[in-house]
Amino acid sequence: MMMLCMEARRLLALLSVAALFYIPDVVFGEKPALMLATRYHQDIDVGDYWVSEKLDGVRARWDGSHLVSRGGYHFAAPSWFTEEFPTEPLDGELWIGRGQYEKVSAVVRKMTPHDGWKQVRLMVFDLPQHKGRFTRRLESMRQLVEQAGFPYLAVIRQYRVADNGGLMQRLQSVIDGGGEGLMLHRATALYRHGRSDDLLKLKQFSDAEATVIGYRPGKGMFSGVTGSLKVQNDDGIVFYVGSGLSLDQRADPPPISSRITYRYQGFTKNGVPRFAVFLRVRNETPLQ
Repeated sequence: MMMLCMEARRLLALLSVAALFYIPDVVFGEKPALMLATRYHQDIDVGDYWVSEKLDGVRARWDGSHLVSRGGYHFAAPSWFTEEFPTEPLDGELWIGRGQYEKVSAVVRKMTPHDGWKQVRLMVFDLPQHKGRFTRRLESMRQLVEQAGFPYLAVIRQYRVADNGGLMQRLQSVIDGGGEGLMLHRATALYRHGRSDDLLKLKQFSDAEATVIGYRPGKGMFSGVTGSLKVQNDDGIVFYVGSGLSLDQRADPPPISSRITYRYQGFTKNGVPRFAVFLRVRNETPLQ
């Protein structure tokens, strides 16, 4: 009976994933080439960077006419939400507030425009087609948003910090206020897609994303439900994540091919994240 329950859940997960690939009236385009962050390390000169809060929202690219997700999905934003956006492409985060990732994700993933977008702003942190270095891009961002004078568009506050000690004080202040970390943009960097030290993220703990590729049945008190998720991270490493799952999530685990965020503490000699803990499902798939 236990195995039948597990198989039934797996079948439902597979069916739900299959449904993701047939979503009427949803527009998908090319995935935008994004500038991505690497983890902060102390081999840098903090004074070379602009610092901002790391917002836990949904990454979005404004291409001049549409808001586009990391996966190339066109968000169904109401026309009034973007009507005063500039024609120049923007890189930013759809955001409601600290600790509101699940809420903003639910709002922006719906397939039709709705009034929930009134809670959302696009927080701009870069200009992907601007040819200048980041300090110049920041000046242009501020000018564009000021000229627009639009409530759904803002620039993430950027500031300078003199040294590592000051940076850690800023980090603690953000954490104490319910934020999740900091981002560092190298002042002299051009916009280029991919990962480099031109963009760094700093948090109190390390986290990353992985794709669910299977399940391991539970034992003992978790008999009859999912014991752990079999996942593959972006480096191709396969491992299991069980800690952090609630009883409801074990009974109805994230579906195959969904993306999760997990926390970890360093790596084994084989590159496997140590002490991986499930944090949440991170999904941009449109909601039907």
